[in-house]
Amino acid sequence: MTKKTISVHEVVKLTGITARTLHYYDEIGLLKPTKVTEAGYRMYDDTALSRLQNILLFRELQFPLKEIKVILDSPHFDPSEAIAQQIELLELQYKHIGELITFARKIQNKGATTMNFDVFDKSEIKKYEAEVKEKWGNTKAYQEYKQKDIARNEGSYSKIANELMTMFSELGESKYLTPNSDEVQNKISALQKFITDNYYVCTNEILSGLGEMYVCDERFKNNIDKAGGDGTADFVKQAIAVYCGKKQV
Repeated sequence: MTKKTISVHEVVKLTGITARTLHYYDEIGLLKPTKVTEAGYRMYDDTALSRLQNILLFRELQFPLKEIKVILDSPHFDPSEAIAQQIELLELQYKHIGELITFARKIQNKGATTMNFDVFDKSEIKKYEAEVKEKWGNTKAYQEYKQKDIARNEGSYSKIANELMTMFSELGESKYLTPNSDEVQNKISALQKFITDNYYVCTNEILSGLGEMYVCDERFKNNIDKAGGDGTADFVKQAIAVYCGKKQV
């Protein structure tokens, strides 16, 4: 039995996205049409529309197209689990928007003197997004980490973790210096190399994200501060920001 298919025009009418967007998704391999007629018209069946629905939901959640493609192409991709994750993220965003609306109304009623920057904190959303991405192994860095993780035995893993904590301890001992001092910056460079050698290629972008995570994630913050003393996680974050800023110049 022939599957029912619909045209680009019908998909546009159904979803609200543009024909140009559909053509682009085809070009990058994100959403291929089910078939192309002899006249060159792209046609889409229910399977393709289901994939498009996932694409649009992930786009609403601000996932880059490249990451969406890897997620959907993953052999471990589970649509039912993905929709549960999408719902969780949407609920977190809904909560965040509600808090912003309440905050804005307070400013409207009381004037611009209200100071509360907590409502702009999206760390909970970002943390869950990272977990979703990790679940589907949708980043090159994560895949590299998994490969190196497989190659490690329990003893070497413990040794590597201890070496990493030692580096944080040494950074903690340097808190009397400024984050942009040569000594501190050399230690950040060594940290980046250590992560690359033992976990995954630590680009400046990834290192910058790690710096943020070191203070936003309580587990990391507590462990780093335990290794180097109170304030070490924040100091490392500042030093990483300087290091990555210099690299971008």
